[in-house]
Amino acid sequence: MGGQLLNYANDTLWRTWVPDDEFLLGESSRQTINNVRAVTYVSDGSTEEVAPRSVYGTASEMASAGTSNTNFNVTWQFNVDLGFQYLMRFHFCDIRQNGSLNQLVFDVYVNSLLAIKDFDISSTSSNVLGAAYYRDVVTPLISDNMLRVSIGPSNQGSYPDALLNGLEIMKMNNSMGSLSGSAALSPTKHGSKSKVWAIIGAIVGSVIAVFFVVCLLLTFRRRRQQEAMGHSKTWMPISISGHSHTTGSKFSNGTAASNNLQYRIPFVQVADATNNFDESRVIGIGGFGKVYKGVLNDGTEVACKRGNPRSQQGLAEFQTEIEMLSQFRHRHLVSLIGYCDEKNEMILIYEYMQNGTLKSHLYGSEYPSLGWKERLEACIGAARGLHYLHTGYAKAVIHRDVKSANILLDENLMAKVADFGLSKTGPEIDQTHVSTAVKGSFGYLDPEYFRRQQLTDKSDVYSFGVVLFEVLCARPVIDPTLPREMVNLAEWAMKWQKKGQLEQIIDSSLAGKIRPDSLRKFGETAEKCLAEYGVDRPSMGDVLWNLEYALQLQEAVVPGEPEDNSTNVNNFNQVDSSVSVAPFGVSHIDDISNSSMSKVFSQLVKSEGR
Repeated sequence: MGGQLLNYANDTLWRTWVPDDEFLLGESSRQTINNVRAVTYVSDGSTEEVAPRSVYGTASEMASAGTSNTNFNVTWQFNVDLGFQYLMRFHFCDIRQNGSLNQLVFDVYVNSLLAIKDFDISSTSSNVLGAAYYRDVVTPLISDNMLRVSIGPSNQGSYPDALLNGLEIMKMNNSMGSLSGSAALSPTKHGSKSKVWAIIGAIVGSVIAVFFVVCLLLTFRRRRQQEAMGHSKTWMPISISGHSHTTGSKFSNGTAASNNLQYRIPFVQVADATNNFDESRVIGIGGFGKVYKGVLNDGTEVACKRGNPRSQQGLAEFQTEIEMLSQFRHRHLVSLIGYCDEKNEMILIYEYMQNGTLKSHLYGSEYPSLGWKERLEACIGAARGLHYLHTGYAKAVIHRDVKSANILLDENLMAKVADFGLSKTGPEIDQTHVSTAVKGSFGYLDPEYFRRQQLTDKSDVYSFGVVLFEVLCARPVIDPTLPREMVNLAEWAMKWQKKGQLEQIIDSSLAGKIRPDSLRKFGETAEKCLAEYGVDRPSMGDVLWNLEYALQLQEAVVPGEPEDNSTNVNNFNQVDSSVSVAPFGVSHIDDISNSSMSKVFSQLVKSEGR
């Protein structure tokens, strides 16, 4: 992929590697990379016998990779024989010349089926730049003489990009032990027949040594998997040289943990509640699938999130969501009503939140805009939910996907944190972090977590700091249509905050309606959340305390002013001098998650309460 002809003189197994040009569908969809010096062979990756350095040192990458609105696949097409399976070996190596382990997460498709999901190059081989790696996939029986291979962006990546360095397609013998067929593997365009036959000879020679072992292993595992899953078409993981391989996107039957059986709801009941998933009931669409409004038999309104088989998210997120939400009950966490995993479905049923997402009340929807007090209260509610996750259970739980789209509002505009598919339990008592592949949403991702792949609860705090500026400015966190200095909301807002001029960029609907001291406290809180290093960020308990304080500063009664302070307050200069300004680092507050703190702060803000 992306390289020149490589003949047997440069390959220890005497293979001939041909360029991908004749197989590529759409030349403009890809760009080529050449950086052979960057290739490194590591102990848990590939070797020079698996593929030479010249193969790993070249690649085809998505054209315009990294552009935020990039959304397409790079596709190759091959002629193959009907009635056979093929062993496909994908060769990967991140040779981009960026000098750092930037997150590269993408999907690989074969004939429109998801073969490798959320493939993260940086986590495959000891987090070494330019590490050579390969992964094997076996196709179902081929029912069409065309075999298409595509790479494309994943929703789990920090930015859209995908690359492929090399590909081997090896025909497996059928049940009769035969490899004979009407057509050999060939490009769909008119190419050199000698090149094609060179590929065939090289493939047969390279696979003969491991062929019988692989066939036996795959046949056994395929039968076992089909019996368990009830599918005639599915991707089979195989393990060679100790590598861990990825299954496809097909859903399994009975996936949820046995201790959560009390939450299982029959598919018939879910279908009845949503009027057989009527499109008029759709209230949202996300990475997992569509969300339908439903009404259970007892009259309970619910939101049913139905997994899409072609979704970028799948079984792992489904199980995590059930395991997390079945443990928690908190007024500021969306409650899990139940789940359904029948008929190869993955459906999550939640309490219905009448007012949608916090994001929808800020921009890009027909929902009414919120006032400053309502926005503060929504932030406070979300902070309470996150504080409970971090401290209210036996072991801390890190959400990992804090964003305004995952903060929902009920009929009273009370905020609740939702979507726990990426959540992860925190470090042990004697540990400082959890080492894990980077997950999250572009624009909200903690840069320290991104660089070091070390997750802590302070990663949630960073994401929440981005949400605070999003609430204040009512604009997307990443907007490539804006001038360069304004594209990233967090960077842009921090510049104005450090200049002490945050009022210059607030939502125009809030102009003149935020008291300066309330805005100052809110801005300071967001700024501290966005500290470069996690150790310098406050805990969610501290963030909650300061947001409550910002609300009290907004509502404080000042002599000479009317008590109704929801109107224009341009003439307000400062709170009464008797107000006690709380330090940022207060961390011990009893029962923060379940009780209102208005009484506590009324003693701090109003002089007569002292």
